[in-house]
Amino acid sequence: MSRICSVVFRGGGRVYQFSAGDLELAPGDGVVVDTTRGNDFGRVVKAPEDIPPEDAPRGLRRVVRKASDGDSEAMASHHQSECEAKRACRALAQEMKLDLKVVEARQAFDGPKLTITFFAEERTDARELQNRLGDRLGRRVELKQVSARDESRIVGGFGPCGRSLCCATFAGDQEPVSIRMAKDQNLPLNPTKISGCCGRLMCCLKYEHQVYVSFRKRAPKRGAIVKTPAGEGRVTDLLAPVDSVTVDLGEGRSETFKLDELGATASQGRNDNG
Repeated sequence: MSRICSVVFRGGGRVYQFSAGDLELAPGDGVVVDTTRGNDFGRVVKAPEDIPPEDAPRGLRRVVRKASDGDSEAMASHHQSECEAKRACRALAQEMKLDLKVVEARQAFDGPKLTITFFAEERTDARELQNRLGDRLGRRVELKQVSARDESRIVGGFGPCGRSLCCATFAGDQEPVSIRMAKDQNLPLNPTKISGCCGRLMCCLKYEHQVYVSFRKRAPKRGAIVKTPAGEGRVTDLLAPVDSVTVDLGEGRSETFKLDELGATASQGRNDNG
């Protein structure tokens, strides 16, 4: 059996899996892990669990050790140099009249290398900026352009629902979001209503999409006559999140019923118009 734990880096967002070996780890523990960039510092978000070897991800890297007080102090000391690097990069980009936004600077955990991410609407050649910034800072610097969604994920914030941004909270899946998903959920196609902080379609549109697709296949149309435990009535509203419909029973009476409470008459019409 393989013991696998889940780890996040920096502010969280995407979750990565690592082989925990014989280490005893709990959520919240700091760990030093082996990555493609060398050793890095992260935090455990899911304790190790036994996974059959055939189910373990390929190329799984390992947790090197549980982080010490010294490791935590080193990460804190990196923060100051990262802030200085961001300020220097912004100033130099302005001098060079480059239309870009510096998003994040990250110093390698076990070395002097700095990786600076930036956002720009157009593909930007930042090689000269990278070379000049390396000379100014006296260290190796790598510049990396990111998308609008990645910028929001890195910076973080709150969505119109009042909760932390999905892209910064959940596992960072890359499934695209389409306008069709908004249509299937009967949402207003006003960009200000369905766009996130990144200016793109909100990630949350994809999380309930399958619920709406399944509901549309099983639910009656608005206006369909259906049999209910309270008698026959006409469907007036469709409530996909709770798998229900509201039915006008006449004489000023209206009730909400689950789809599985409706009689066979409901199958006479399918909800093909949202």
